[in-house]
Amino acid sequence: MSLTVVGTMAFDEIETPFGKSGKIIGGSATYIAWAASNFVKPINQVSVIGEDFPQSELDALTAKGVALDGVQIKKGEKSFYWSGKYHMDMNTRDSLVTDLNVLADFQPVIPESYQGSEFLILGNLTPQVQMSVLDQLKVRPKLIVMDTMNFWMEVALDDLLKVLKRVDVLMVNDGEARQLSGEYSLVKAARKIMTMGPRYVIIKKGEHGALLFHENHVFFAPAMPLDDVYDPTGAGDTFAGGFIGHLAKTKDISFENMKTAIIVGSAMASFCVEKFGTERIREITHGEIATRLEQFVQLVNFDIDLV
Repeated sequence: MSLTVVGTMAFDEIETPFGKSGKIIGGSATYIAWAASNFVKPINQVSVIGEDFPQSELDALTAKGVALDGVQIKKGEKSFYWSGKYHMDMNTRDSLVTDLNVLADFQPVIPESYQGSEFLILGNLTPQVQMSVLDQLKVRPKLIVMDTMNFWMEVALDDLLKVLKRVDVLMVNDGEARQLSGEYSLVKAARKIMTMGPRYVIIKKGEHGALLFHENHVFFAPAMPLDDVYDPTGAGDTFAGGFIGHLAKTKDISFENMKTAIIVGSAMASFCVEKFGTERIREITHGEIATRLEQFVQLVNFDIDLV
């Protein structure tokens, strides 16, 4: 049931209307691994960090079943660093500082021990890095999930389109789906994106849930209404980790099971936002996950007598 995760392991510094985090651990691969490790092991991590990345963080991931053979440690260099400030609506944010550091010339290397991994998720990185990973795989995984962002659509669209031809599932938010497709309607946007390569498209809408598209099918998953939302950073990656983690655990990539995976992803994301950084998703138990999933079932469960 092996899963390979490619993405960033980084430092974040976040300010929201509810407080400041100080310098904490972040990065797409970090969030994905913490979420997915609740469902599947091993998780084969592919990333790059500087000498400043805490050994204690690596040890914590190892203890959760995350293999770090594919994590490059650059001596004398610094890890990727991002600082941002969220507005009151918690959906918009300003990037204050982005220091690529070791990420600037990241050349991923897939270890021999990762070959044959059945599931692959490509976190938000340059399309060239994502393509490099695909080119190194000797056997195509059963399912390839990819995340991207508007920045790559603006500066590396040709490369992005080449990667899209080789993946099964694309995850984007609603603004990115519209930008990539040139369509305002999300139904039309997803349909157009599916002609670019992916058989499935997931459009994330933050606090308004997520949409799953496949052929002529559409499924909507709500987001959990929460009393407290402290920090949305990493929620999308945690969603992705829950989604791919469930699929890797069940080894079932049917549309019906993807519906369940979307709910699992939404549940994991709902934990993530309750505290700063990875703090909340590091501590959740299987019991808490089961309870939250049941809450999701109740959220959308109703009886109706058709007239």
